[in-house]
Amino acid sequence: MFGFILAVGLCGPLQAKTITGTASVIDGDTIDIHGSRIRLHAIDAIESRQRCKLPNGKLWNCDKDASFALADKIGRAPVSCEVTDIDRYKRFVAICRQNGEDLNAWLVRNGRAVAYRRYGREYVPQEDAARKQRAGIWASEFMMPWDWRRR
Repeated sequence: MFGFILAVGLCGPLQAKTITGTASVIDGDTIDIHGSRIRLHAIDAIESRQRCKLPNGKLWNCDKDASFALADKIGRAPVSCEVTDIDRYKRFVAICRQNGEDLNAWLVRNGRAVAYRRYGREYVPQEDAARKQRAGIWASEFMMPWDWRRR
């Protein structure tokens, strides 16, 4: 809870860790806790500089929406991240919670990110609900972040 990385056991080749502390939002699916970059597991947010198109044809900065929503959600309260992997950029990949609430799920459920099926399917039900309710990005036209990066 004081920003230390705590080893809590072995999990295959990666030692299971929990990183806890005050988080700074880097973008819609990445946070920093005391110098540890953490990519949120199995979700993907709209990329920086990516835009979404509203039904009236207006473009909006949906890339910033996820970042601002996450920053507002977590405020200065501690976040606890259970590390599941390390990505190719040497960031921790984790499921992060605040007061027991899964923040990855919260972002997807509120249309601030999509389920990243390539890395896990646990957030598909939240994405389906967000799409049905036209929450967040689902109220607009957008390109999936992985497709946008490939372009």
